[in-house]
Amino acid sequence: MNAAKKLADAIRTSLGPRGMDKMLVSANNDVTITNDGATILNKMEVTHPAAKMLVELAKSQDIAAGDGTTSVTVLCGSLLNKCIGLLERGVHPTVISDAMGRACDKACEILQSMAIPLDIDDREALIQAATTSLGSKVVAQYSNVLAPIAVDAVLKILDKERPVSVGAFPNPGTLFDATYGVRLRTSYHYIGATEIKTACSLCINCPTTRLADSGLTIFFSKSQEMVDLRDIKILRKSGGTIDDTEMVPGLILDSKSSKAAGGPTRVENAKIALIQFCISPPKTDMENSVVVSDYQQMDRILKEERNYIIGLIKKIKNSGCNVLLIQKSILRDAVTDLSLHYLAKAKILVVRDVERDDVEFIAKTLKCAPVAHVDQLTPDKLGHATLVASVQCGADKMVKITGIENMGNTVSVLCRGSNKLVIEEADRSLHDALCVIRCLVQKRFLIVGGGAPEVEVSQQLGKWGRTLSGMDAVCVKAFADALEVIPYTLAENAGLNPIEIVTELRNKHATTGNANFGINVRKGTITDILLENVVQPLLVSTSALSLATECVRMILKIDDICPVR
Repeated sequence: MNAAKKLADAIRTSLGPRGMDKMLVSANNDVTITNDGATILNKMEVTHPAAKMLVELAKSQDIAAGDGTTSVTVLCGSLLNKCIGLLERGVHPTVISDAMGRACDKACEILQSMAIPLDIDDREALIQAATTSLGSKVVAQYSNVLAPIAVDAVLKILDKERPVSVGAFPNPGTLFDATYGVRLRTSYHYIGATEIKTACSLCINCPTTRLADSGLTIFFSKSQEMVDLRDIKILRKSGGTIDDTEMVPGLILDSKSSKAAGGPTRVENAKIALIQFCISPPKTDMENSVVVSDYQQMDRILKEERNYIIGLIKKIKNSGCNVLLIQKSILRDAVTDLSLHYLAKAKILVVRDVERDDVEFIAKTLKCAPVAHVDQLTPDKLGHATLVASVQCGADKMVKITGIENMGNTVSVLCRGSNKLVIEEADRSLHDALCVIRCLVQKRFLIVGGGAPEVEVSQQLGKWGRTLSGMDAVCVKAFADALEVIPYTLAENAGLNPIEIVTELRNKHATTGNANFGINVRKGTITDILLENVVQPLLVSTSALSLATECVRMILKIDDICPVR
C-alpha cells in the first residue's frame, strides 16, 4: 500500500491547470515532456506489484474516459492513505472494503444529481468541455485552436443511426434510459398502439421514460458504438506552430507521390485504386538461386519481366484508374523502377508504401474497396475525387486528396508543431479532448470542475455517514475526507494556501445552493466555476471514482506477497 501511495504522490504535482510537467528520459535518451498521468505512469519503470496496479488503473481510466488519468491516481493514493490509518486503528480490511464500495455508489448518485443535462447539438458547451480538458496540458495556450477541431471531428464521425442489437421490453413500466444515447428507429411501430416516433421524442427529452405499452421490440444503438475514434486520423508534421493545426477537408497521406521517370504529381478528376498486390516481377515461394550463363536467356528473362509488368499496368489502365495507392509489401518490392517507368508513361500518379494499418481508414474515406489481385480491379472498386496532389508541408511532402465523392464518416487532422516534443504532446492533448467529447456522447451530462464536485460529494457523504452506525460510519467519513485531496492539490499546485482555500470551500458548500463553487486558479480565489465555463463530462468523474475505489478494494484484500517459481 505504501508503494502505491508513493507512486501516486510522485505525480500529484502534475494535477490541474497549474500542474508541473514531467520530463521522461528513456534508456536510449528519448525525451518525452508531458503531464498526462497515463503517459507518465506508462513510461515509468515500476517494479513493485502493488504500484503496477496504479499503472493499470491509469490505463483503465484512459480507456474508459480518456481524461482524468492523473486525478484517478491521486484519488487512489489518498484513499490508500486513509485505509492505512483505518488499519492502524484495528479496522478489518473486509469492513473497510465493503464500506468504501457503498460510499462509492452513494458518491456516484450525488454526482448524478449535480449533473447538468447536455444537448449534443450545443457546440459551444462541447467546446467549453474540451477547453477545460486542454487547460491542464502543455499546449493549453492553443486550446482555442484544438478544442473546436476536437468537437467538429467527433460530431462529423458521430453515427446516430447505428443499430447494434435488438431489445425487447415485454413488461409494462420498464425503465428505458435514453441519456446514454439510446435511439429508436421511427420506421417500426407498437403492436396495435402508437408509433415509436412518439416514444422516441419522449425518450430523447427525458432522463428516463417508462414505456407503458407491452410487447414492444426496440432497435437501438449503444452510444459507445456511435463514436469510433479510429475514424479520426491525426497526421503529425514538424514545421510551423500548433496554430497551423487544421482539420483537412478530405484525406491526407504521409507518403510522397513517386516522381520516378517524370510521373505526375497532380491529377484532377481522380479515379483512385487501393491495391494490395505488387507491381513487380514474381518471386519463387522459397529462397532459390537461378544461375543464368547465356546472354540470350538473360535477355529473355528481362523481356518476360517487362511483359509481365506491362500486362499488369494495361489492366490497371483499362479499369479507368489514374491514381494508384500501393500497400507496403513485406515479402518483396511492391513496385520497381521499371514498373514506375511504365506507370509514368500511362500518366498514373503512384503513392507507394501505404501502411497496412491505414488501408481500412483509406477505404472507408474514399468508399473504395482494397483490391488483392489485378483481375479484381474493376471501375466499381475505384474511389473518386476532384483533386489528388502532392503538397509541401514543412520539410516534407504529403499527398492531399480533396473533393471526395460520397466521402465516408472519417476525419483527417494535420497536427503541426515546431519540434517533435511539442507535436507529440499536442497529439496526446488532442486525443484527450476527443475522448472528452466521446464521453459526452456516451453520457450527456456535464459537471463543474475546479474541485467543486469533490467537495460537494465529501460534504454530502459526511452527512450520510452520520446516519450510519458502527465502523461503516468511520469508513464513509474517511472516504469523504479522501476526496478533498483533489481541491487541496489544485490549490497547492496553483501556489495558493491549500488549507485556507479548502476550508473556505467547505464553508461555501455547507450553504445550500453553492454546489458549483470551486477553486479559480486564474484569480486565486473561490468563485462559481459554472460561470467561468469550467466544465467536464460526468463520466470522467464517475469513472475515476469507481475505478479508484475498485483498485483500493483490490489492494486491501491482499495480505501478503508470495514469490513463486
